[in-house]
Amino acid sequence: MSETIRNAPLFIDAPPYPARRTARPTAREWRRHTMLFLLTMVTATIAGITLVSTSADGLEPNIAEPTNWLGYIFYVPEYYVKQVGLIISQAVAHPSLIAQGVTFAGALLAILTAHEAGHYIACRRYGVDATLPFFIPAPPLFIAGTFGAFIKIKSPIPSRRALFDIGVAGPLAGFVVALPIALLGILTLQAPLPPTEGAIILNDPPLFRLMASALGVELVNAQGGPFHFAAWIGLLVTGLNLMPVGQLDGGHATYAVFGTHAHKRLGQAAFVAVATLAVLGWLWHSSPSGFLYTVLLAVMLRVRHPQAEDDRPLDRARLIVALITLLVFALSFTPFPVSIT
Repeated sequence: MSETIRNAPLFIDAPPYPARRTARPTAREWRRHTMLFLLTMVTATIAGITLVSTSADGLEPNIAEPTNWLGYIFYVPEYYVKQVGLIISQAVAHPSLIAQGVTFAGALLAILTAHEAGHYIACRRYGVDATLPFFIPAPPLFIAGTFGAFIKIKSPIPSRRALFDIGVAGPLAGFVVALPIALLGILTLQAPLPPTEGAIILNDPPLFRLMASALGVELVNAQGGPFHFAAWIGLLVTGLNLMPVGQLDGGHATYAVFGTHAHKRLGQAAFVAVATLAVLGWLWHSSPSGFLYTVLLAVMLRVRHPQAEDDRPLDRARLIVALITLLVFALSFTPFPVSIT
C-alpha cells in the first residue's frame, strides 16, 4: 500500500475532465480498518495452524454428545469454542506452529492487500471516492480464516477506461504478489502423503502445474506448507473475481471492453458454465464447493451494472492489458478446486 499515485500503471490516462479531489481517510477510519486487518490476521493465523499442522489432527474436546436435537443448540457452540481452544493450546506448546500460522496469514493477507490496494490506488488516480480496504475475519476453523477483503466505491466511475483500470488493477496486483509466494510454495512442498479415504484434496491451479513442471517437482499428493496454501487461496480468489459476471472485477473489465449487451450475455454464459461444473464436481469429485460459486454468480447476475459517464471505447494499450488479464484468469482458475476421496 506504500505505492504512490505517481507510480500508477502507465496505461492510465490523464482524465479529460477536471480532476476532483477525493476525501482522505480520517483517523477514525484508519483505526477501524486497522482493527479489522489485525483481527483477520489473528483468525487467519489460527486457520493456518490447522492447515499446515498434522499434530493438531485428532484433537477432540471431551464433551458428551446430546441425547436429543434440542441439546445440539448448546453442544455445537461449546464444541466449537473448545476445539479452537485446544488448537491454540497446542500451538502455544509448540511455537513452531505459531510461526507457520503467521507465515500463512502474512502471505495470504499480502495477496489480498495488494489486490485491494490496486483498486484503491486506481480509484485515487481517477478522483473516485473509495474506502480503505475492509478485511473480513472468518471463524478460526474456516479454511482461510477470512472471507476476503473489499473496498467500497462511493462516487460514480467517470469513464469506461477508468472502470477498466480500476477493475483490473486489483487482480493484476494481487497476482504479481502471488507469483513469488506460489514459487516458494512449490519449492517448500514436502514428500507426498499416501491417499486416505475421506481426505480433502486441494486441486492445483494451472500456474502451480506450470511452475512444478518447470522445476521438476511432483505435485500429486504432496504435502503443502504455509506458502502453498496461501498462494492456492489467493489464486482461487483471483480466478473467482475475474469471472465476467456482474460487478466482479472480471465483470467490470468485460463491461468496459465489450459494452452492456455483451457483458450481460457473457455473464449468463459464465453462470451456466459454473453451474455445469458444480454438478460435474459433485459427480466426479464428491465436492459441493462448486455450488457456492453458482450461488454467488446467481446473486451477482441480479446486480445491475452502473453505466460510466464517458462511454468511449478502450484504446489499444488497454486491450492488450485485457488479454494479459485473460491470461491471469486462465492461470488462476481451477474448474474443480476441491476433491474429496
